[in-house]
Amino acid sequence: MTDFWLISVPLDKTSLTSVEKLKRNLAKTNLTSCCRFSIPELKVGILDSLLSVSDDLSKLDTLTESVIKKTHQCMREVMEQSDGKVLENALANGDHSMNQTAAVSPLKAYLNSLRVDLMSYMTKFQWDKAKYPTALPLSSLADIITKEVSQMETELKSRAAAYSSVKTSLQSMEYKLHLQTCSLNDIVRKEDLVTSEHLTTLLVVVTRGSYLQWERTYESFSQFVVPRSSRKLYEDGERGVFSVTLFKRAVCEFKAKAQESKFTVREYSFDLEAKQQQERQQRSVHKKEQYGIFVRWLKVNFSQVFIAWIHLKALRVFAESVLRYGLPVNYQALLLHTNKKRSKKLREDLASLFKHLDPTASNSKTDVSFDIPGLCQPEYLSYICFYINTNLLELS
Repeated sequence: MTDFWLISVPLDKTSLTSVEKLKRNLAKTNLTSCCRFSIPELKVGILDSLLSVSDDLSKLDTLTESVIKKTHQCMREVMEQSDGKVLENALANGDHSMNQTAAVSPLKAYLNSLRVDLMSYMTKFQWDKAKYPTALPLSSLADIITKEVSQMETELKSRAAAYSSVKTSLQSMEYKLHLQTCSLNDIVRKEDLVTSEHLTTLLVVVTRGSYLQWERTYESFSQFVVPRSSRKLYEDGERGVFSVTLFKRAVCEFKAKAQESKFTVREYSFDLEAKQQQERQQRSVHKKEQYGIFVRWLKVNFSQVFIAWIHLKALRVFAESVLRYGLPVNYQALLLHTNKKRSKKLREDLASLFKHLDPTASNSKTDVSFDIPGLCQPEYLSYICFYINTNLLELS
């Protein structure tokens, strides 16, 4: 389990010395990796409004992470149920070939590749000035991300519902056809069916344990059943298909009585069967088309909302750094990559190195807890720290 911590410290002499010491310690112990996280110079605005913006950014952080999790969950649900034949799309934020083996599922291979892509994006982060102009105030940048995330959440619900509807429709048809057995074109011959102005032939699915009951009772379902007209046309391990001839006016009565006896009746004709088979094929093709469209949308938009999330983290670091360290803006942001087993020791080292920033801050030696979305821990720390969760991309 890996963790990303985005920390911020001022550029005073003591802090710079502590940062260099931190880097040397990390290089010796392999406790974590550390890199600069480049955040451009943004518009500070009025400090009083900055408090309000900071609060809005915190709420937006929670919303964005929620949308990321929903998108990822939807991606897993959709792709895990597929055969992997449509997983040919390149990543939206990279171009990684997936060397899949038979032992690795297409979904797992894709998520592993996606995770590498997103981790690379964070360690090489560059602010997208075209999408998020730095000349705009922080509140406007927050509005852009809010609109982007909210629009994606709405579209995700709509697309997921539409895909579910297509999938459910096909499953319903397949289930219904399973109860009445699958295509009978290879089983039924024209001479098995009696069709005339007054007579018709029905096909009835009977479980193996009910054969005797069927033979004894089917003529009693209507006085218009042709005596001794039932013939067994096909059987598998669980059921058989029987034909029965009766007058057309008795079909409804016969169906009702058969249903009471747990027999499944199916009116059959070669034209009707061909039409149902064509409809089945059309729905199957439509589902595959919708699957491909939906998966591509999920891939692109998951990457895009993640990118928006990292920009949001950068906004939070900038706003909190101004509020904590004051003006003029003078801080540096670092991205630390560690794992949960080593997080306790890393936290202790950070508390020791940056204690001078605020001696009253928590230096608890308890393990790191992530109870507050977006924050490393509920305690107040001497340095600024935000947590970036990429573990949702790991398959359990």
